Amino acid sequence: MEKLHSQPAWRQIQEEFFATGAAAPVLAGLSGLIEQMTIEAFQTSFTSPSDSNVSMLAVGGFGRRELFPYSDVDVLILIERESQAAAIKNALAEFVRLLWDAGLRLSHSVRTVAECVEIHEGNIELSISLLDRRMLGGSPDLYAKLENKLSVFFNRQSRALTRHLCRLARERHEKFQNTFYHLEPNVKETPGGLRDLHLIDWLGKLRKPIEEVAARLCAPTAFMHSLRCFLHYQARRDQNLMNFDVQEALAAQHYLGFAEPAALMREYFRNARVIFSEARRALDWNEKSESSLASQFRDRRSRLSNTEFTVSNDRIYLRSPAQLINDPAIILRLLEFVARHGVLLAAETERRLEQAAAAFAAYCASPPEPLWPPLRNILSLPRSATALRAMHDTGLLQAMFPELNTIFCLVVPDFYHRYTVDEHTLVAIEKLPELAAGKQPALQRFQDIYSEIEDLALLRFALLFHDSGKGAQSGDHARLSVQLAHAAGQRIQMPPQDQNAVEFLIEHHLDLSAVMNSRDLYDPATAVLLAHRIGTLERLKLLTLLTYADISAVNPAAMTPWRLEQLWQTYRVAHQQLLHDLEAERITDLPKDLSAGLSDPEGFLKGFPSRYLRTHTRADIHAHLKLYEFSRNTGVSVLLDAAGGVHRATIVARDRPALFASLAGGLSSFGMDILKAEAFSNSQGLILDTFVFDDPKRTLELNPTENDRLQQTLEDIALGQVDAERLLDERAAPSRLKKRTVEPRIHFDSNASNTATLVEIIAEDRPGLLYDLSAAFSAAGCNIDVVLIDTEGRKAIDVFYVCTQGSKLTSSIQRELEEKLLIIC
Repeated sequence: MEKLHSQPAWRQIQEEFFATGAAAPVLAGLSGLIEQMTIEAFQTSFTSPSDSNVSMLAVGGFGRRELFPYSDVDVLILIERESQAAAIKNALAEFVRLLWDAGLRLSHSVRTVAECVEIHEGNIELSISLLDRRMLGGSPDLYAKLENKLSVFFNRQSRALTRHLCRLARERHEKFQNTFYHLEPNVKETPGGLRDLHLIDWLGKLRKPIEEVAARLCAPTAFMHSLRCFLHYQARRDQNLMNFDVQEALAAQHYLGFAEPAALMREYFRNARVIFSEARRALDWNEKSESSLASQFRDRRSRLSNTEFTVSNDRIYLRSPAQLINDPAIILRLLEFVARHGVLLAAETERRLEQAAAAFAAYCASPPEPLWPPLRNILSLPRSATALRAMHDTGLLQAMFPELNTIFCLVVPDFYHRYTVDEHTLVAIEKLPELAAGKQPALQRFQDIYSEIEDLALLRFALLFHDSGKGAQSGDHARLSVQLAHAAGQRIQMPPQDQNAVEFLIEHHLDLSAVMNSRDLYDPATAVLLAHRIGTLERLKLLTLLTYADISAVNPAAMTPWRLEQLWQTYRVAHQQLLHDLEAERITDLPKDLSAGLSDPEGFLKGFPSRYLRTHTRADIHAHLKLYEFSRNTGVSVLLDAAGGVHRATIVARDRPALFASLAGGLSSFGMDILKAEAFSNSQGLILDTFVFDDPKRTLELNPTENDRLQQTLEDIALGQVDAERLLDERAAPSRLKKRTVEPRIHFDSNASNTATLVEIIAEDRPGLLYDLSAAFSAAGCNIDVVLIDTEGRKAIDVFYVCTQGSKLTSSIQRELEEKLLIIC
């Protein structure tokens, strides 16, 4: 049998696709071509008399004639009794061999009629695949027998299968955070993709098709089919992820007439929204009668109905849709109703609001009365995020604020961010209620701040506009966002004091993140900087919550326990500075409230920066003094511990050149990712170095003996018995990234600290980077006081506080260092 991909018919189908972009001929052509091949293989293989009572079925995508260039080919071999399986074993093996040799991605199974009409809890996919079935060859009598039984089976088990389908769909949607606005979507699995189209079709076959769905889904289906064909042809495999490279490739080929990735992705999201909306509608419709408890809840919610809105089946309907045109202010009252009660809009209501968006835009452009009071009411209510998402999904948000049009479905290629700019904004606003829920102990401190905020409307409005400037081609997006927020605030007649507060939050929305990632939080100069920029405690609280929401909305894993703690520490030091809680620069004597019960042999802590006392608890100080005692006999002491999802190595040793760099290299040689490091030294030439690090491969957790080996390695490095550079050389070199490398930047700041020069290095992250940078400082005769590490995707942000002979770096040393550091990066 000729190889599939070498057949002239295959090549012709591909050439026609790239000429037209139409997927329907591809799906039909490939289904026909592969159907012919499977029938030929079946007839060649199943030739003995014992094979006469066997049927071959196309199921799944093959069954519905929806084969993409590199899709699996789903085939079910139907037998009447289990005893037949052994008799057809050789024929089946030959059948599979022929198709695999022909280059087909065959996915086959052998089932009896009885197995096909049973629900298998661990294999619901079998029953679902049989919804898309058709006979290809073999015994028509056996297939007719299956058809008769399946008719009864699906009629009897439709409710159970529907429950399974709905549960699996909800789990899949949850996996993607219930949104289709992903920067790199999977056209098959992401909400609004092909799997949701299949879901709608399957639910319709099991229960009752929803009217007019097919017409609404015709264009989105064709668009998604075309995208998947392109992905398959480009990758020459079953590839369904629209990553940034694919988006650029599509635009470069002017695919479907789109010359820019941003325009293409907007069209993708427009179609995905239609599909996801219909999928959710189908899920809601099929789930609504499953639980009597849910029915009672819906009955209670129906009592919320008033003269303008009806709540039915836990959805809001308009009593008089004509009011949308005659009285556009009803939209604001509807949104306040949503924000107060958290009830979602019915699909019919959503469509009516979409149709009224233009009239609402005209109303908001020249409102008869200020819009800020009703909007403030909406933004002050507990479920305001639900109302804002309803506004966004129906086009009302852009109608009220045309300033947001440029970020609608905007994709900014960034390996750290997960969502489009507008979706990131909505997710950030949705993160705030987490602080009111009080369910996560780690958030308790931020919940206290949240409870102290008097006006959440200003915070939510600031979040709504904080990234609006990203739609511009160039420029500082924070500054541009302020300008857009100012124009919007003027139009809705926001009072000047409220506008000033909002614009401050937007202008400074990156300040706390920048300090978290690039400043020593315990240097008094950092606290002074924060206090100077923020000015008041109220602004500090608002900015802290905005930063929490902004980081949390970057991607589901962005707000790690480590970043959460860093944000809290940033808030705390700024809060203390604003309360004028200043401390001495260096420790000369331990404060009385800390010195009680502590012994400080020979003044081990004397001369440490005063931030040491703010950084470490009494237990930490005790542990450090014990390490010092242990080190007196051997010259070194190392403590490894873990807390808050990260690991920590604390080392007390006699100082020597490049010791800090060597210790960093030792950790990197074990595959550890260093998050933060501190280096203290006293007048006796002893150092106290602390490294906080992540263990991405869980080496220390899965291999307890590696803890001992790492500790011994660090001790040997501190004593000069092991060369860290040799350890790094033994570690396999990482593969270099070919595209989107981070352009390295070096920044020196001698005003950030009273005693040292701050050196900020932004570069592409790689194993051993901290070691190389630290070694360069040591080679230049610099002493390293503190190192701060943060990574965002491929980007490393490393900040060093360094000095030479007790003084800040001279301009000549800075120039020499910059040349060396740029080479390293």
